Amino acid sequence: MVTIADVARHAGVAPSTVSYVLSGKRAISAATRARVQAAVRELGYHPHAGARALASNRANVIALVLPLRSGMHLPVLMQFAITVVTTARQYDHDVLLVTSDEGVAGLQRVAASAMVDGLVLMDVELHDVRVPALRKLDRPSVLIGVPADTTGLTCVDLDFMAAGERCVEHLVALGHRHIALVGAPPAVYERETGFAERTRSGFIAAVQRHGLQAITTPCEDTYEGVRATVTELFAAYPNLTGLVVHNEAAIDPLMDVLRGMGRRVPEEVSVVAICPDEMAERRSPPLSSVLIPAHELGQEAVTLLMRKLDGHPTEELTLLAPRLTARGSTAPPSAV
Repeated sequence: MVTIADVARHAGVAPSTVSYVLSGKRAISAATRARVQAAVRELGYHPHAGARALASNRANVIALVLPLRSGMHLPVLMQFAITVVTTARQYDHDVLLVTSDEGVAGLQRVAASAMVDGLVLMDVELHDVRVPALRKLDRPSVLIGVPADTTGLTCVDLDFMAAGERCVEHLVALGHRHIALVGAPPAVYERETGFAERTRSGFIAAVQRHGLQAITTPCEDTYEGVRATVTELFAAYPNLTGLVVHNEAAIDPLMDVLRGMGRRVPEEVSVVAICPDEMAERRSPPLSSVLIPAHELGQEAVTLLMRKLDGHPTEELTLLAPRLTARGSTAPPSAV
């Protein structure tokens, strides 16, 4: 097994210098640091995790608290999880994935165990019961999501309210006057999940700003649920020409249902979704969409947590501006 002494001999420096380069606790000249890092790579040296943790008084592990609840779309969640894991490794940290829905008790259990240095939380509700506990924990935390009150927290998310507005503006600019939001499953709204509530609020605000009627409906993510929702929508509002979809699992069934109803996209119905680009691009026709930037959000959450671990201040709220890409699923309504 390669030791720190072996690295020191290979680099022609003292073992303490190798330790300082690896820990960053002292300023070392660029030339010396480069020699040490080259020796580490050439010898394949890996610091002992236990010794490193004792020396730094850290576990070198962060927790990703991602409770798997009804109405959540697993493929998108895994994009977040993978990004958090890979970004944490860049900071020499591993990730403990906590998927059980234990609420406050789960946070307190993980924090009290001394297994982790900090926490990243997802699936944040507007009135999340975990928020008061986070303010009292002796471990720093970052939320991917925005509760109603961000005081004393560090939150990062897509600006979902602006995303809902942006989808409406895109359809209105094309000439659509009768549009609807096909939203998340009912369970997501029942929990007052932040991203769903904010998207709906943005959609309603933009529709009302243009003097149009706001039509919003939750939608189950099964084929039967999507068919029932879309059938009821067009029965109640036969003049609909534009749909905003904020339900990743419903996208494929919705496109199939529209085809089955004989409603051509985009000639008769324009569809714009809030989803990852790869989901939008592989549809036929490719969907106009607002990107869910899982990679950027996961990276930013870990970076903010590391700043907090190092004692640096962070902003309470970081919102990423929505980016809409127009593709083949939206066009002016045929009646215009």
